[in-house]
Parts: sequence; C-alpha cells; structure tokens
Amino acid sequence: MSQRKETTVLILALLVTLGLVGGGIFWLKDKIFPSDEQISQTSAKSQPSNLQPISFGSTTLVPGQASDAKIQGIEALARGDYQQAVSKLETALQSKRNDPETLIFLNNARIGNKKNYTIAASVPLGTDPNGSLEILRGIAQAQKEINTQGGIKGIPLRVGIADDKNNPETAKKIATNLVKDAQVLGVVGPYASDVTLAASSIYNNGKLVIISPVSTSVKISNLSPYIFRTIPSDFMAARSLGNYMANKLQQKKAAVFFNSQSDYSKSLKSEFVSAVSLEGGQVVSEFDLSKSDFSASKSVAQAIKRGAEVLMLAPNTGTLDKALQVVQANDKRLPLLAGDDVYSIKTLEVGQKPAEGMVVAIPWHIDSQTNPKFTRDSRQLWNADVNWRTALAYDATKALIAALEQNPNRTGVQRALAATDFSTMGASGTIRFLPSGDRNAQVQLVTIERKEPSRSRTGYDFVPVAK
Repeated sequence: MSQRKETTVLILALLVTLGLVGGGIFWLKDKIFPSDEQISQTSAKSQPSNLQPISFGSTTLVPGQASDAKIQGIEALARGDYQQAVSKLETALQSKRNDPETLIFLNNARIGNKKNYTIAASVPLGTDPNGSLEILRGIAQAQKEINTQGGIKGIPLRVGIADDKNNPETAKKIATNLVKDAQVLGVVGPYASDVTLAASSIYNNGKLVIISPVSTSVKISNLSPYIFRTIPSDFMAARSLGNYMANKLQQKKAAVFFNSQSDYSKSLKSEFVSAVSLEGGQVVSEFDLSKSDFSASKSVAQAIKRGAEVLMLAPNTGTLDKALQVVQANDKRLPLLAGDDVYSIKTLEVGQKPAEGMVVAIPWHIDSQTNPKFTRDSRQLWNADVNWRTALAYDATKALIAALEQNPNRTGVQRALAATDFSTMGASGTIRFLPSGDRNAQVQLVTIERKEPSRSRTGYDFVPVAK
C-alpha cells in the first residue's frame, strides 16, 4: 500500500473512531446529566438521591415506600395529566391522612398549569424525616386554606419541596437553584441554624426571602434584610429557663450539656450562661456532647461533685440520644431544663420516669389556645395533634401569603415583611417581625407529666407549666 493510501485509511479510521466516541459521549451525557424534562419524568421509585431535586410533585422526597396510588399520582403529575394526578393523590391521602407531601402535591395538581404564586420549603427529609414532616404539615395546611378560599387575590399558591438534609453544602446548592428560579418568591426554612447561616448569603444576594420556623441561633439576628424567622431566638428561650431556675426552682448553680459542633446548641448554651448570671447564679460545668469519649454517667457525677443544682440540656437533633443518656444517668436526682430540640416524641419514649418533671422551652403548645381555630382545623386535617414545628411553619407560610397579597414579587415580599406595620394572624398568635428579622413573641415553658391515657401514647406528655 502506498504512503498516500495509508494516510487516507488512517484518516478515515480516525473519523470513524471519533464518531463512535462522540456518539458515546453524547449518550453518556444524557445518562449522567439528565435534562430537566428527564428529571421531572423520573418516577418516585427510581429518582437518584444525588440529584437533590426541588419537587413540585414530579418525585417524592419522603423516605420509605410510597403507596401505589401516590406513585401513580406523582407520575401523572409529572406528565401533566392533572385530572389523573388529582384522582390518585386524593386516594393516597385518604389512606394516609397525615402525609403532608401528598397534600402539597394534590394542591399543586389542582392548580395544574394555571397562573400561580410559588414558594418553596427547604427541609431535612433525608436526615430528620419526622421534623421535616411536621414542618410540611404547617405549610400544606396554610396552602390548602388559601387555595380553598380562592387564592391570593384569585391566584393559587404552589409549593415546591427541597431536601437539604441539614447539610450546609447541600443547602447552598438548593439556595442557588431557588434563587435562579424567578418563579420562587419566598422560602420556608431552612431547619437547623447551621444550615440557615450557611445559605444566608446566597438568599441575600439573590434577594429571596426565607422565613425559618426552627432556626434559633442569635447569630441569625440582623444577618440579612431577607432573613426572617417565626420562632423566637435563643435569647428568649434562655431568659425564660434562667428565670424559671432562679425563681421557681430557687437554685443558683447549673451544669450545661451542649454540642460544640452546632451553632444552635452553642447559641442556646451561651445565652443560658448569660441568663443565669443575670439572675445571680452561675454555670459550674459545661459538657460537650459531641466528644467521642463523652460519658453521661461520669459527666452527671462530675456536675454534682462541682455543686450543680440543675442540669440544662441544650442538644441539637443529632445529639439528642446522648442528652437522653444524661436524663437516665441523672435519674431525677437534679431538676432538668432543656431547649426546644428536646421536645420530641423520642424524649417521651426513651425518657419515661427519669424525664418526668423536666421543663422545656418551646415557642408554642397546642393547649395554649392562642388560635383555637388553627388547633381545631389541624386536628381535623391531620387526624392528630400537631406540635410547635407545624404551628410555626404554618405561621411562616401565612406571613409569606400576607406579603404576597401586598406585592407579589421578591422585593415586594421583603418590604412587606420588614414594614413596621406588618402583622397577620398565625397559629401562635399575631405575627410581627422586629427590625432584626426576629419574631416579636415570647416562649412557652412545658413540663413532662405522667398521663393515662396520654396524647403521645407513651404514658407521658408535654404539658404547659402552670403560671
């Protein structure tokens, strides 16, 4: 073969190879980087976990197996068959009345492709499904109410759900996606203070309002004109607990258990130390629940040896188990105080008699009767009593609705919420914000009592502390 022919063959071979490789890369691109349409059409059973989607009904983010009716409703919604989606999601909700994701998707399906105002929720479904579902119930209830009433001046409210996994980096990616979506006019969340702090600059730069129903760290105060919260800060909770310790328990010395890796936990601990000092007392010991060698029994013994008269528990969700070990080790020797992350069904299930009498600072309790209509409606809707996370998520959604009624764009929402005359009625009473973005409200002290029958079905319940 001549040199010229060899060159021609080599060129042809190279072109064929490039064509095959290029075709392969094009095929792989569709598999590795699916289009928005491909993502939206992925079923609930096959949605890859690493996509971190923001779902308006095209995929479920709730861990565990969804019912066949829910899956069929989600698939119908993804392909735009709204009539079928409504039918299937109604069936799914009848069989599981307390599933807020199903109700949100059903509300969205009823809107179909009509004009709407859109908000989103950023919650840690992957790491704290129970707490996330409590928040979504509040959002779903407020969405259902406003849409049943005809919408926001005739325009229905659509809700998207994102799973931030209580992970700061994941929350940043979600914040970036939400900021880029011009339809999203407000966000309920995030959950943990660490996550809110991590994503705050993205929301601020994107001029997208977020209202957290759970983040309490004092670092969030005055952080951004676009960051609000319907829960009082740790300053309020710590002052209430410090006052109770000094005036009701008439004790002066406390030991604090906290997580040095959590902004929320560090904030509550620091504010409690200040509150006790203002009452003329002192914190004699601090114990870090995040340490690998932490021992509940040794820590309690050491606290007592140093003269502690009260134990204060300030864990975050991730260290609640260790805090409950402290409850067991203490075994009612010293009075117990705690922050709002201790307000959990797990505390009642695990704590039992050793937890009896513990006082917890929370922003709202169902027996407070601040808004009896919300309490009645929530019981009817969810077939159960709701807790403060649901109430304050409802309040956050109600605040966004009230702001959208005034001016339905991002700048308008921020200006409405920041106005000195802004107010609207929520589950926990009138919603007003301070210039810092904090909720202008008090906290509620509750205690654990033996109850038969109990609302929690554990034999124990959280009940308001008698004033």
